[in-house]
Amino acid sequence: MAIGLVLASASPSRRMLMKNAGLEFEAIPAEIDEREIERGNAGRSLGPSELAVELARQKALEVSHRLPSALVIGCDQTMSLGNRMFHKPADAAEARANLQALRGKTHRLNSAVAFARKGAILWSGVDIAELTMRDFSDGFLDLYLTRTAEAVLRSVGAYQLEGEGIQLFERIEGDYFTILGLPLLPLLAQLRELGEIDV
Repeated sequence: MAIGLVLASASPSRRMLMKNAGLEFEAIPAEIDEREIERGNAGRSLGPSELAVELARQKALEVSHRLPSALVIGCDQTMSLGNRMFHKPADAAEARANLQALRGKTHRLNSAVAFARKGAILWSGVDIAELTMRDFSDGFLDLYLTRTAEAVLRSVGAYQLEGEGIQLFERIEGDYFTILGLPLLPLLAQLRELGEIDV
């Protein structure tokens, strides 16, 4: 059976967003080493949003080479404070240090998407959300880390906005889907442009 639309991601939230939007697709995770790609592009001086696009493109291409007839959607999200990039914390101590660095400041979530078919990129783009953390106390931070436990290690920012992480913030500017890691509105617009879904 021919495969039509493929999401090159293992992310449950991305799968949920696409399913809720009424898209029919298969989820086939890309087999790439994101940190290796990041290191390999260090000489190109890619900013956080450009790196998100490059990672989305590489994911789409990797799966497209395996399934050339499919339209493959690659996605990635980077988190940045200025030019400093953040990754998922390895442990509670790193989560604490990251949240202390973000406290009282505005950081960015850079969510990129790319389409590939027959091993070639058809389109790519990035959408950015800006999130401002409030100047919370150390006591609140201790309670937050205790209550959220291991959940903070599953998120690059050590928070989930749909959970208790929302208490860390005073202002959020940007599309909700972008914050969750999938710029859904540009993705749907491009699918219409390509004739993949009804206009």
